[in-house]
Amino acid sequence: MEQKKIDRINELARKSKAEGLTEAEKAEQTELRNEYRRAVTGNLASQLENTYIITPDGKKHKVGKGR
Repeated sequence: MEQKKIDRINELARKSKAEGLTEAEKAEQTELRNEYRRAVTGNLASQLENTYIITPDGKKHKVGKGR
């Protein structure tokens, strides 16, 4: 996710606390937050796809979705 979008999420969060948001800003905030969640989830899934657990007997087990 682009830094400018993360900055916008933070800007909207500050404005929400200070004075409230318009309906359009609330919709924008929701969409940006959902995009951020998808990016974080995608990055985590990618990391897990490249992660292995090595047992004491030396066997490697791939960690991935559904495990």
